[in-house]
Amino acid sequence: MTGLIRQSSIAFTAGLIGGLVNAWLVWTLGQNGLPRQFGVAIAPSWSTMFLYSKLVWGGLWGLLFLLPIWRGGFWIGIFSRGFFLSLGPSLFQLFYVFPVLQHQGVLGLHLGSLTPLYVVLMNLAWGLTAAFWVHGAGQ
Repeated sequence: MTGLIRQSSIAFTAGLIGGLVNAWLVWTLGQNGLPRQFGVAIAPSWSTMFLYSKLVWGGLWGLLFLLPIWRGGFWIGIFSRGFFLSLGPSLFQLFYVFPVLQHQGVLGLHLGSLTPLYVVLMNLAWGLTAAFWVHGAGQ
């Protein structure tokens, strides 16, 4: 049981740290107008609610790292796991959050035609950060 608690703690923390990196990256790029230059209307303000949602959801998505898949060395452990597991939050954002909760259309296309690519790239930052954390913890 202690092993499962330790692994869960590492996975949640990895997702939380990934969420922090994702929040900082999305906010910084938005404040500098980079998404707008590509026709993507995502530029959140830094607030406790913004940060809270990124940290909590990042931690919850981090529990995906408990799945016994793609474990291995540096390349497989970080890049493959980080990429493939980041698809979960990306798909959730594109097919549930944007259309159902935010009314921005499927894939968030009301925010711009490159929104899906932007979401996948921002969640890739989450996935790689979390995978690096999990790998560093020896999982």
